[in-house]
Amino acid sequence: MRHRFATRDDAQVLGALNHQLIQDEGHRNRMTIPQLAVRAERLLASGYQASIFEDNSGVLAYALYREEEDHLYLRQFFVQRHQRRRGVGRQCIKMLSSEIWPRNKRITVNVLCHNQPGIAFWQAMGFTDYCLTLELTPVAGQREK
Repeated sequence: MRHRFATRDDAQVLGALNHQLIQDEGHRNRMTIPQLAVRAERLLASGYQASIFEDNSGVLAYALYREEEDHLYLRQFFVQRHQRRRGVGRQCIKMLSSEIWPRNKRITVNVLCHNQPGIAFWQAMGFTDYCLTLELTPVAGQREK
């Protein structure tokens, strides 16, 4: 497996992979692949970095992250569906942790509460619960102004 940093030229690939991530995690984001590609380009221009993991068969996974003052925020991490359950995700995170990311910073990642496979993966990687975000969604015509 090889690692490389994404460039603006990778925005379409990142958009397509992000679209699959949104589907797999059950996120309610309804952006299209072209919209996600534009967003990826903007994120890369605004201080986010993306790592792409490949082998001779093509792209295996990607990570989108940003270094903050006191932590590294992992915004997106995705392993291609046909590459899962083979240790690819674990290998990517280990490579990022040992070769790419600063070792003196904690790493944060948000996982949707209903995404049990995602939660299990991150816990297996050593991540622990820190925060739970709750929301009250509007019900048409039921919440007063």
